[in-house]
Amino acid sequence: MTDLHTVSRALADSFIDKFPQQATEVLEAAPVEEVAQLLRMQTAERGAHILARISTALATSVLKQLKADQASRILAAMDPIGAALLLRSLDQQTRDAMLAKLEPQLARELDELMSYPEGTAGRLMQPRAPRMPAHRTARQALAKLRRFTSRDAAVLVVTDDDGKLVGLANLADVVRADPASQLANIVQAAPVRVDALTTREEIIDLFSRYRLQVLPVVDLDNRLLGVIHQSSVIQAAQEEAAADMQAMVGASRDERALSSPIFAMRKRLPWLNINLVTAFLAAAVVGLFENTIAQFTALAVLLPVVAGQSGNTGAQALAVIMRGLALREIRVRHWQRVIVKEVLAGVLNGTAIAIVTGLGVLVWSRSAGLALVIAVAMVISMALAGLAGAAIPLILTRLRQDPAQSASIILTTVTDVVGFFSFLGLATLLSQLL
Repeated sequence: MTDLHTVSRALADSFIDKFPQQATEVLEAAPVEEVAQLLRMQTAERGAHILARISTALATSVLKQLKADQASRILAAMDPIGAALLLRSLDQQTRDAMLAKLEPQLARELDELMSYPEGTAGRLMQPRAPRMPAHRTARQALAKLRRFTSRDAAVLVVTDDDGKLVGLANLADVVRADPASQLANIVQAAPVRVDALTTREEIIDLFSRYRLQVLPVVDLDNRLLGVIHQSSVIQAAQEEAAADMQAMVGASRDERALSSPIFAMRKRLPWLNINLVTAFLAAAVVGLFENTIAQFTALAVLLPVVAGQSGNTGAQALAVIMRGLALREIRVRHWQRVIVKEVLAGVLNGTAIAIVTGLGVLVWSRSAGLALVIAVAMVISMALAGLAGAAIPLILTRLRQDPAQSASIILTTVTDVVGFFSFLGLATLLSQLL
């Protein structure tokens, strides 16, 4: 029995080491208790490797299943950023119990990482990033590099004896330099740097604008706190894009797929109520033309066509402008150019769609007047939808609000109202042609 248990454990360890991606998929589908039991049999290093690969929600649940001293050993073997992320997800009592089992220096380091606000450089930086003293020679630097386990060594961070940032040195320049030359003579002076409270959006902008590989994070005295690597920024950009998608439809940026139903309800309900109010507003516009609809019932059938096309047009414009703002391709000062562009795109697309729609309605209803009304309404509504899709995020940005925050809810209201009003208004004015 013992031999069978030993063989099973050896096979599991080999599977985790040789096929990490497949092992992660298996663990994600396994019950929390089984994953916790697996971790109890692993070394701290392998346990840290497993927790780093599985989802944050699962890793947090697994940590709660472990004893505080065992969980602390695994956290101590993890990358500080990953360990801080997991600790932040735990309740205060469990977190304090695990921190108490860590070495004081490591506990202080993790506490400091957790103290930085969400979406800032302090949350993204690697505090243990390799650094080189400026008095080291190129030969000494290369010898030390051979002992580094980090793969992010294409750019060396150079500091003075007090830990203050001197500059950055490309590894290629160090290799080509005179072996006896000091790093102080090789370093690129005055690199781009940020403080720990710099926002994620600014960091993404700096990496994009200057094509950085690493970005030093310093305190007020220019002492190096850590380094942000390009890989962290890519992940941050993905998280930002995902958060924007949630915010655009009224979901909280903090909500996760495995968040509790109560948390989801509490975050979504206010925006759903706002959406309900705006839906009544659109219904009120339809109510203004009740007599026209009663007289020409075909209008009720065609209402969703106009509203749907204007909604899609507005959503396309909104997505393009949101991307431009997120990637810093445009600023608010470019509002005239982007609005004119989106309105013209709406007019051109509206004209093309209007021709197809008009012909379809003509064949279906055999009414040239109805075909004309819906064709003109389509051009007007799609042009105004393009205007709204471009203007909403720009206005929110100008007001120093999050341009992604429920922009789609506002846009849906505008496009519905514009689509209904243009179509039913034209039908009322041209009722003699219907």
